[in-house]
Amino acid sequence: MYKRLYSKVFALSNQQVPATGVGLFRLLYGLVALQEILFLIYFNHLIFDPIPYIDVEFPMIVCFLWLWAVIAFCLAIGYRCRFSSIANYLLWLIFVNFTPMQRDFDGGFDLFMIGANFFLLFMPIDKAFAIDALRKKLAQPFVHYSQYQPNQVSRLSYLLPVLICLGFLYFDSAIHKLFAPHWRNGLGAWLPSSVPYYLSALDMSWLLNQESLQKAIGYTILAFQFSFPFLFDFRLLRPVYFLIGISLHLGITLSFNIYPFGLGMLIFYALVMPLSWYRKIGARIRQLEPSLAVLYDQQCPLCNRTVLTLNHFDVRRSVEFKPAQLHAQDYPALMRLEQKTLLTDLYAVDRQGKVYSGIDTYARILIAMGYPAVFGYGLSLPGIRQIAQRIYRRIADNRARLDCDITCASSISAPPSPSLYDLLFASQNDKQTKRNLHKVAKTLAFIILLQLNSSIHYGLLYRYEIDTRQTAFSSALADMSNALLMFSHTFLGITPHALYLHDHFAGYEHLLAITYIDGNGNEQWLPFVNEQGRLLAPNWGRVHSMWANIAVTPNIDELRLKKFIMKVTAFWGHKLGLAPDGTRFIVKMKKIRAPFEWEANLRQNNLSGAWSSIGYAQWHGREIKIDLPADIDAL
Repeated sequence: MYKRLYSKVFALSNQQVPATGVGLFRLLYGLVALQEILFLIYFNHLIFDPIPYIDVEFPMIVCFLWLWAVIAFCLAIGYRCRFSSIANYLLWLIFVNFTPMQRDFDGGFDLFMIGANFFLLFMPIDKAFAIDALRKKLAQPFVHYSQYQPNQVSRLSYLLPVLICLGFLYFDSAIHKLFAPHWRNGLGAWLPSSVPYYLSALDMSWLLNQESLQKAIGYTILAFQFSFPFLFDFRLLRPVYFLIGISLHLGITLSFNIYPFGLGMLIFYALVMPLSWYRKIGARIRQLEPSLAVLYDQQCPLCNRTVLTLNHFDVRRSVEFKPAQLHAQDYPALMRLEQKTLLTDLYAVDRQGKVYSGIDTYARILIAMGYPAVFGYGLSLPGIRQIAQRIYRRIADNRARLDCDITCASSISAPPSPSLYDLLFASQNDKQTKRNLHKVAKTLAFIILLQLNSSIHYGLLYRYEIDTRQTAFSSALADMSNALLMFSHTFLGITPHALYLHDHFAGYEHLLAITYIDGNGNEQWLPFVNEQGRLLAPNWGRVHSMWANIAVTPNIDELRLKKFIMKVTAFWGHKLGLAPDGTRFIVKMKKIRAPFEWEANLRQNNLSGAWSSIGYAQWHGREIKIDLPADIDAL
């Protein structure tokens, strides 16, 4: 079995493919992580304070979150990839395991991001859409960009993250779904889409009222998840799995308020998309012929670095940079210029033969590149042009003092340190490469074992309620399994994906919301749960999970419910500027239905139900008095 696994790893490692998808995956991952960190910064008092704004246990938390945001941004743009990916991974581990994020504000997103980041550590994420790729070129400024070949990477860097982070997740989730009656009835997507707590503002009633279509969607999801790890990499089936997966997760992102999880899943489809599609998209984006020719002094290190930088961001290849010493005679409009004059500035010639120089050249370059054209036009505005011209002249006229000669130019910009991927796969020693591939195969086998342990432990033994403590041997196996679960859960994000199953919705027949009495004696809805029962933005993602999955459940824990009522009233009371000791908060309840059989107009009926007041909350200094019925579930 291991020999077959190693043979597959060896074969895939020798298949070189473009690095475009891997670079896009890193970029999207960094952006999703960044938006989540900004979310944490906004809700930091709700999530991390024992009592929001009153008992602040972590006063420096925002500083560390902003530091994390900088690291995530560096990861997104591909700056110092090796350091930023390791730092981002460690920060996910620290925040998840040593703050209330996981216990009260999780929802499965954090562990998924940890698992994805683990693979980022070993992927060639510095090859495409990365500042590090530019830094490598700047380390040798006299090498023209045309001498660099497009970066190629091993197919392993596409296949392994998708197989483990998506394929195993799908298969594990499908096992759990088989135990849920509404999933067996084909209504797995319909039921959560009809419960107000889980809805976005997008009205999907027209779709939910099509029973046959809803069942087709539900059974398609089951078939898709069961078959994905085995069939997605077949060339003819890859476009099918790509389109179905994109549609499903885009639907989750738009129709549910758990958008971070939907976005996190979507980023993996940068690795699933057929490579031929990347080539076709690239061919359509790039211009057949450059629309602008720029001539520069090839003996000037600063000019060479400028050219390398501009070309790096010219994704359309709309600008061609040529050494003036070699190509000035190709353009009659430049022949009247003396050699000294020609080498003083950057000169550009468009297709009509019009000549630009100095700051105008930069403006035309930005316009020709397309996406930064607004900055190019901005350079032509009165006032801005004069300032830019002054800065440009100061730099251009003092190049002799700013630059060095050719011999020292290569030492100015140190190349970035090699990635872990390069250390594993870029060795010139075949024996060392084979040893590294054996390590990869063994690590993959271990990860497969960890996933099987989780799926069997939770998906079969737990679901069938099998007693694992009947004998000393089975008890020892259970303890070993639990130890492996703790390890894989913490460091690889491997966890059961039993989301929104029957044990979550069975008895989920009431919603809770909070209102308050304003200074005029009028009842106002807290900007948290609205009159329909929907959680309002920005209370989505992990805040939604806190309220809809932990505070309000089929069997409400009064202690936890009061804890979250305290947190929500303290947080939003402060945001709204309500008087801490003078505001009365009212706890309201509404009945809903969560059946396992299809019903017409269930979404609209659940949104339009009537509310009743069942309790209140009142702050007195640093303490809160909450009065609720003894048994809310019985109401």
